[in-house]
Amino acid sequence: MKKVFLPFLLIAGLPALAQQKAEAWLTHADRSALFARQPEALRFSATAASGPVIDVNDVETFQTIDGFGYALTGGSAQHLIRMSPAARKAVLTELFGEKGNAIGVSYIRLTIGASDLNEKVFSYDDLPKGETDFDLKKFDLGLDRQDVIPVMKEILAINPKIKILGSPWSPPVWMKDNGDTRGGSLKPECFDVYARYFVRYIQEMAKEGIRIDAITVQNEPLHPGNNPSLLMPAPDQAVFVKKNLGPAFEKAGIKTKIIIYDHNADRPDYPISILNDPEARKYIDGSAFHLYNGKIEALSEVHNAYPDKHLYFTEQMVIGKEDGPMKITEPVERLFIGATRNWCRNVLEWNLAADPQNKPFTDRGGCPMCQGAVTIDGDRVSRNIAYYAMAHASKYVRPGSVRIASNEVKGLPNVAFRTPKGRKVLIVANVSGEKQTFAIRSGGKTVTATLPDGSVGTYVW
Repeated sequence: MKKVFLPFLLIAGLPALAQQKAEAWLTHADRSALFARQPEALRFSATAASGPVIDVNDVETFQTIDGFGYALTGGSAQHLIRMSPAARKAVLTELFGEKGNAIGVSYIRLTIGASDLNEKVFSYDDLPKGETDFDLKKFDLGLDRQDVIPVMKEILAINPKIKILGSPWSPPVWMKDNGDTRGGSLKPECFDVYARYFVRYIQEMAKEGIRIDAITVQNEPLHPGNNPSLLMPAPDQAVFVKKNLGPAFEKAGIKTKIIIYDHNADRPDYPISILNDPEARKYIDGSAFHLYNGKIEALSEVHNAYPDKHLYFTEQMVIGKEDGPMKITEPVERLFIGATRNWCRNVLEWNLAADPQNKPFTDRGGCPMCQGAVTIDGDRVSRNIAYYAMAHASKYVRPGSVRIASNEVKGLPNVAFRTPKGRKVLIVANVSGEKQTFAIRSGGKTVTATLPDGSVGTYVW
């Protein structure tokens, strides 16, 4: 009998077929499609491309992706915990699950104590005025036990591997030089006890079954106007990390990553100045950024200065009208494309959930405009722009994915990834001002796609 030798890809079957079709998931500015899978798959062919071409090259690789997600503030958890169990399970499964209509959120940011999106300000060691607690005998997770912790446990039941970042807005008032929850600086004599406060937080959360993968030293250290907040200039943060926080983690056997800065892209000098100190640098995993000021490209300055240290995108408020055109390209281009093209391992939006009035928020510096990714009104849930922007990355760019090369095309900002299962994912935003037909070229074959102006597409093959 004559032997027939077939190429490996034909024998294996599935890899060859997988490269012939691409799924397309679209969101249109006019809301006619909201992260909707298109019924007809796009077919790759050997036909030469015409018009704009996005070349995807998985030979050239960049950073590994840790995940995409939201801040689970105390306010978010408050709304979730007040839902009926069935309604809460449904929305959490949709957000954090991977099957069916779930969008696969894979990263959560928790606030260490209250943020400005809590109903009231608190820390884990609040005392009457004039008292101190240098031994942390009165440390207690307190109000977080009512909502954040039980909601987080339900999320972990859905996705046990979700990564969790903790960020503080303020130390307890007795550790501060102004005696107020807002502004002020950490007293020099409290550097050590505050480091041990972080250790206790991580240990107490671990007892609840909640593993904190990383912490940032201070949320927005150059913005003391929030309530709560803390001013922490770069020299103070460097001293705190190298003399107190790093050694405290080392002594306690804490493996949680230490991430510095956690503020806007207009000050790349802040983390670079800290990383310039070798004593501090040895304890630091990387730097975190927001984008309320500055340009996202500034993050690459930090990567270029210290390519062995990681970059994270930890906060951006994304808000939009509930009706009318959805400006979906703005957050997708600036955050999910911009941050990952500039070496970020995650992208986190602010904030997971709020009610129809964007409550709760604190007085004297809370955020009355901070819309949730979902709006919760009793058991009713509506999805906002931050939900759909997130879905375009979180559903298919799973943790462990690697960013791969794709060329920059005028009017079609984009970013590409290879998933742990070997699939390719390309996210494209059409900001050209007109409908665009373009080609995606991968592995020597091309497929043609069309995006209306102001639309976003995620293509998977």
